[in-house]
Amino acid sequence: MLYSQRMHTTGPIGVFDSGVGGLSVLRELCTLLPNEDYCYAADSHNCPYGSRGEAFIQQRSLRIVGWLIEQGAKVIVVACNTATAAAAPLLRATYPVPIIAMEPAIKPAVAATHTGVIGVLATVGTSRSTRLSSLIERYGHDVEVLTQPCPGLVEQIEAGDLDGPDTCALIERYTGPLIARGADVLVLGCTHYPFLRPTLTMLLGPQIRLIDTGAAVARQTARVLRDQGLLATRTTGRIEFWTSADPAESAPVVQRLWHMPLPIQRLPLAIAYPEHQLQA
Repeated sequence: MLYSQRMHTTGPIGVFDSGVGGLSVLRELCTLLPNEDYCYAADSHNCPYGSRGEAFIQQRSLRIVGWLIEQGAKVIVVACNTATAAAAPLLRATYPVPIIAMEPAIKPAVAATHTGVIGVLATVGTSRSTRLSSLIERYGHDVEVLTQPCPGLVEQIEAGDLDGPDTCALIERYTGPLIARGADVLVLGCTHYPFLRPTLTMLLGPQIRLIDTGAAVARQTARVLRDQGLLATRTTGRIEFWTSADPAESAPVVQRLWHMPLPIQRLPLAIAYPEHQLQA
């Protein structure tokens, strides 16, 4: 596939996540780059990725990112920590467009802690990844880093339950041991988790600092577009939201997270439901 910078200057920013969590990153992108068009692909039919095998995640990532590039995407933001850990190097080796990926905020968390203990809330896949281990090894040698897998949290957010009893019970189960061991900073190591900020603050108190990397990813995207001469010159941009799930079921969740309705389209069936899907 040939990539022409000139042809793609006015193309959208492609944003990809296992589900609706990447809307937390899209929000930061739209705040910093309001003139850009966005094409967001949510693989909600196959969400969560945290419990999936690496081969499955790589296959889905290649398929959906390839489709985004076919839509004219001039840059891809992998707004999913699990997909980043499993597939970012493969995506960069396969596609000639800039690939911007997530990175759990270990470095800023280390700088922010006063107790010397930080907690990392992550999916099972991210918590086991060599990417997270390397970040902890690189930046966490002077502090204690406690990694907490959080199975079930992504599913609650995908269902639009941000503060119900079941969600609160999961949060307390996963954060309780971290706080008990002195953590004063929690890294939100999944793009779904920033939508739990109000609930986390309500349950843990404002003294616990919550850090994610959505804003940093937006800044990096802006730098890449500027350096490559790809910034849009239009006055306002638009958002297309595509999902591999049922748009009618996704609509109320997206509206709750985005605070306004977004038109939702179903991904082409060949993309949403590949004929030879690898099993998790």
